[in-house]
Amino acid sequence: MVLEGDGPVYGMNGHGGGGMRMESEYIRRHHRHVTGDNQCSSALVKHIKAPVHLVWSLVRRFDQPQKYKPFISRCVVQGDLEIGSVREVNVKSGLPATTSMERLELLDDNEHKLRMRIVGGDHRLKNYTSIITLHPEIIDGRPGTLVIESFVVDVPDGNTKDETCYFVEALIKCNLKSLADVSEKLAVQDRTEPIDRR
Repeated sequence: MVLEGDGPVYGMNGHGGGGMRMESEYIRRHHRHVTGDNQCSSALVKHIKAPVHLVWSLVRRFDQPQKYKPFISRCVVQGDLEIGSVREVNVKSGLPATTSMERLELLDDNEHKLRMRIVGGDHRLKNYTSIITLHPEIIDGRPGTLVIESFVVDVPDGNTKDETCYFVEALIKCNLKSLADVSEKLAVQDRTEPIDRR
């Protein structure tokens, strides 16, 4: 388990971790990845002090990931935004890439679930697929969101599974922390009322 910022980010890659019963159930139900011999997979969890609808309004915008992903400077979607749409994202300097081509594979507004696959780019993340799901919860008496993001990716030549998972997990943790920061700032502006627990 890794604690980060105001809320924990849990890693659940089979190298420790654990997690709560509901988190494990959500991962079992929504985050199934078939992992090959030369691949690694993991799931990370973040609790955000903002309601699901607000967090989802950021996550579902496949055409605007830079709203909360700090490593993305620009995004262009080819054609209409729909399942199968491909986006080209420009990555800020400092990372071992400048562009990534990503395809939207699932966008479910009822289940709050998004799945994307990297289909090209000048980086070493081959056969990368990620799933992100949002689940309502109560945090400090107010509506909150449990966010789970999982991935599977090929291990590049010259790297180990642990090194590859560590690198991808670090990027996801940064994105989830930024998602929490942006969502919680919007939630404060929205002045979400406490839920009466009587």
